Amino acid sequence: MASNQSARHPAPDATRRSERSRRAIYDAALALVVEVGYPKTTIEGIAARAGVGKQTIYRWWSSKADVLLEAFLDLSEQAAETAGEARADGGAAYAIPDTGDLAADLKAVLRATVDELRDPAFEAPSRALAAEGVVNEELGRTFVARLLEPQLQLYVDRLRAAQEAGDVRADVDPRIALELFVSPLAQRWLQYTAPISHDYTDTLVDYALHGIAPR
Repeated sequence: MASNQSARHPAPDATRRSERSRRAIYDAALALVVEVGYPKTTIEGIAARAGVGKQTIYRWWSSKADVLLEAFLDLSEQAAETAGEARADGGAAYAIPDTGDLAADLKAVLRATVDELRDPAFEAPSRALAAEGVVNEELGRTFVARLLEPQLQLYVDRLRAAQEAGDVRADVDPRIALELFVSPLAQRWLQYTAPISHDYTDTLVDYALHGIAPR
């Protein structure tokens, strides 16, 4: 009789419950930092918003910065998958498309970056992490290592492919070259020196690939 009841009422799946809780915490952390800003976002607030106890959060993370970092990384991965950038074999790596037209490929990915940076769901946590990373060296290094450097490596890979195709000089260092268009965009966005737009990033690519000296 007991086994029949067990069949009708299986034991709760702890793994599934933990994943639901983790997802709720991600959503709560991102929502709060958008609504009230990073300084006013607290572990208590995240827990209340997610419907979990504080200890559930502290079981997985040591600070709100860690929660927000992981939530943002997850958000970025979801966005990449939605955009169809995931590898066809289901791997975790992404790639900048290689259509054979380097300028067009770079412009396309930078336009998508502009759209992401202007999306409040990305902008608020991005700015919060960037600001906190300046005063919190450990968080800053983690943010760079886990999110920024893997993204920059995509540009390195695409520029190296362009070198092999003869579209970029062989003596160019791809890691330095990518900064010609990535760094100005980041600086303009972070410091509000001017608006960011598709036209702006298209121009960055043109300047980077063709220079500014008379032709």
